Amino acid sequence: MVTALAALAHQHRLAAYRLLVEAGPPGMAAGDIAARIGVAPSSLTFHVQSLLRAGIVTQRRASRQIIYAADFAAMNALIGFLVRNCCGQDEASCTPVCNPARPASTITVIPRSA
Repeated sequence: MVTALAALAHQHRLAAYRLLVEAGPPGMAAGDIAARIGVAPSSLTFHVQSLLRAGIVTQRRASRQIIYAADFAAMNALIGFLVRNCCGQDEASCTPVCNPARPASTITVIPRSA
């Protein structure tokens, strides 16, 4: 879990992962990810390798493209780990405070200034 959280603790990796979650099981080509988050393809390779080592994304080759996809089982395990002890495991006191199925708000990634 620490490796997965560490992999997500960078703005480009988090942005790429969020795109992959939105893309669903079909995933997304590496070039499309790089273009959407505004990084060079070589930089994207560095970042997705971290996500791959953490076990939260998968990759496959489709002709000349590499397709990355979120590993939803790993994502659900990570979310489960984070909320496992929510409210001292007293389900009655958690609702709706600790309910990962209904996010309270959207997280906005603010780029660092140079």
